[in-house]
Amino acid sequence: MDASTQTSSSAPIPAQTLERYAELIVGLGANVQPGQVVSLRTELGKEELTRAVVASAYRRGAKFVDVEYFDPYVRRARILHGSDEAIDFYPSWHRDRVLQLGEQRCARIGLSGVGARGVFDDLDPERLARDRFPFIPEYMQVINDGTTNWTGAGCPTTDWATLVHPDLEPEEALARLWEQVLHICRVDEDDPVAAWHVRLDALKEARSRLNERRFDALHFEGPGTDLTLGLLPTSTWDSGIAQTVDGIAHLPNIPTEETFTAPDPSRADGVVTATKPLQLGGGMVASGLRIRFEGGRAVEIDAETGAEAVRARCARDEGASRLGEVALVDREGRVGALDTVFYTTLFDENAASHLAFGSAYVDTVGEEDRGRVNESSIHMDFMIGGDDVDVTGITHAGERVPVLRRGTWQI
Repeated sequence: MDASTQTSSSAPIPAQTLERYAELIVGLGANVQPGQVVSLRTELGKEELTRAVVASAYRRGAKFVDVEYFDPYVRRARILHGSDEAIDFYPSWHRDRVLQLGEQRCARIGLSGVGARGVFDDLDPERLARDRFPFIPEYMQVINDGTTNWTGAGCPTTDWATLVHPDLEPEEALARLWEQVLHICRVDEDDPVAAWHVRLDALKEARSRLNERRFDALHFEGPGTDLTLGLLPTSTWDSGIAQTVDGIAHLPNIPTEETFTAPDPSRADGVVTATKPLQLGGGMVASGLRIRFEGGRAVEIDAETGAEAVRARCARDEGASRLGEVALVDREGRVGALDTVFYTTLFDENAASHLAFGSAYVDTVGEEDRGRVNESSIHMDFMIGGDDVDVTGITHAGERVPVLRRGTWQI
């Protein structure tokens, strides 16, 4: 066996399967180009998939793969012992590094999923919420500038697996989570890329139908939810494959099951109840989240757990308590069908329609509205959809048009 493809015996999947997953991430996901520099952001405990992704990138012709490991215990020390001024500080070279990724037209890959549990449980939730490193705002800038081809994908770990499947023994839980992740990402298909294009075509069709309607607003109704959310005149629904400014196609999220746009940040009124827990990083979770909006701003935030951390995130800047994204998800995707809470946004947001506090994706509006979209240093998705949550489109003439009923498209 070539050393570049060796994996530890702790991986509950064959090396060949791990390699297929890595090829999907590097190929369909980031679409790494010959001669590109690749930035790979990962965590301790994810070494096996990290190495497989590095090998795949070099096989595709990458010039250099820069691997950045994140250690949650280092973050813990900063939050526990750092000064108040230090909590949300990061040196200028980190900002410059991210911007250079765009200027040099690099590829970016991130491996997500819970890497360690309980590390932050005893910390002040407000201080924890203030520290967002390494998810610094410059990443949103290069996304909106379209200067990097990038993707995010999940990497199962034992900590993540026992959170998702607490009734199973750790080894069994990890094997089960790997099975679910590979199924969701269509790696269990004979041709995963072809399988993804079938789903992406369906998302493209839904996107087209939404854009034809040009709704003025959306109305969400369900248990604990009665929210009217305005759209901008040029809000344009997007999904699936994205393109850089240089025309490189890539799939920003694996998996992706959503169709999304930027709402009017000044027009959100009513109440909404989250239908899945909100994962805040490091295993910290906000459950039972309930939010009331007035004039686009979240004026009340309550939760069974994690309310203080969510309030702190939404107080970071002027736009943090307003919405930057609305995404619709039907019931035909693979995440929701498993009826599993994954406690990580990459997966849970693809199980149900969702909203996001904070920064908008500016390419989902026309040039004339780019000055009106929400701006913030955060982007925090929370799930509000489900089979019992109806979504209705409201036209400029006031007509109400069913959009989603029991998770099924009506338009």
